[in-house]
Amino acid sequence: MGMIFFCCPIVSVFTDVFGCRRTAVVGAAVGFVGLVSSSFVSSIEPLYLTYGIIFACGCSFAYQPSLVILGHYFKKRLGLVNGIVTAGSSIFTILLPFLLRVLTDSVGLFYTLRVLCIFMFVLFLAGFTYRPLASSAKDKDSGTKGGNRFSLFSRRKFSPPKKIFNFTIFKVTAYAVWAVGIPLALFGYFVPYVHLMKHVNERFQDEKNKEVVLMCIGITSGVGRLLFGRIADYVPGVKKVYLQVLSFFFIGLMSMMIPLCSLFGALIAVCLIMGLFDGCFISIMAPIAFELVGAQDVSQAIGFLLGFMSIPMTVGPPIAGLLRDKLGSYDVAFYLAGIPPLIGGAVLCFIPWIHSKKQREINKTTGGEKMEKMLENQNSLLSSSSGIFKKESDSVI
Repeated sequence: MGMIFFCCPIVSVFTDVFGCRRTAVVGAAVGFVGLVSSSFVSSIEPLYLTYGIIFACGCSFAYQPSLVILGHYFKKRLGLVNGIVTAGSSIFTILLPFLLRVLTDSVGLFYTLRVLCIFMFVLFLAGFTYRPLASSAKDKDSGTKGGNRFSLFSRRKFSPPKKIFNFTIFKVTAYAVWAVGIPLALFGYFVPYVHLMKHVNERFQDEKNKEVVLMCIGITSGVGRLLFGRIADYVPGVKKVYLQVLSFFFIGLMSMMIPLCSLFGALIAVCLIMGLFDGCFISIMAPIAFELVGAQDVSQAIGFLLGFMSIPMTVGPPIAGLLRDKLGSYDVAFYLAGIPPLIGGAVLCFIPWIHSKKQREINKTTGGEKMEKMLENQNSLLSSSSGIFKKESDSVI
């Protein structure tokens, strides 16, 4: 997951230059090649290349356009649509472990990877359905301004380097704060996902079907994506950020409560709540990005954010593992994992205020410009009417 997110800033550039369809199709093809190659290796070292890099990069190129393309089709119900699309990963989180267990037991690891290639081929075919309406309209406008096809081609292929990576989106203060607050909140995000089962095996040795805790997170995460995606459509503008603040508060609180659960049923309840607000955080990322930077810059806005997210999501679990080795239990690791979401959520609280303040400044500026234009038009109208009156008086004389 860290490698997939790490590649997203580069993927966003390809999405802007070549479009969502080509980027997604090529990404799925690269992922297919990486997965097929992984099924033929006989040692772990080549897997770092075939699975860890090639397959992960292909998944990244297929994943990021799937978030961007939704904004080309949906405006009023963008939150619900993102919830439906992202809920698919929750369904696979629930079902895929059972499928993998059956396949590995029956045909072995390498043939299992070849069976999984079917999913990548379906993803490859699905990429051809992307028709980015907004980008095509943008290209049409730029082509009209350019005057001919050659000017449009030259602008696409030989754009200045500063246009490739659109760093101007960081001049939007609200987005810059968002791009800092989200990664800050995610230093402990993956700790429960990576270490929860080991903690359960240590704490509840006599319990059977311990895998149900991860299944509970997956189920309620899917419900949360559908539920909060729909709720986000009713929350106006940038105030959708408050839903992420709420989700980080509960994610951090539930992480801290994991070591306090002495009963297995209590732990299941904690996991259910954590999964619900995990779905809330994921489903409204794209709608917030659209609100902060607009549809034209949303591709790189999402790409940069996912790239920043890859660092804390990768660093957190190894630190938690080191704490477990030093202290003998995961208790301190889970307590500390709950602190970053609370801090990151507190940072995100400032975004609506910053955005509204910036909007007021823009409105004052545009209002002053409109007033100046009105005065100029009024003065020109008075001067022209006085000139006409003077000509009429001269003709009478």
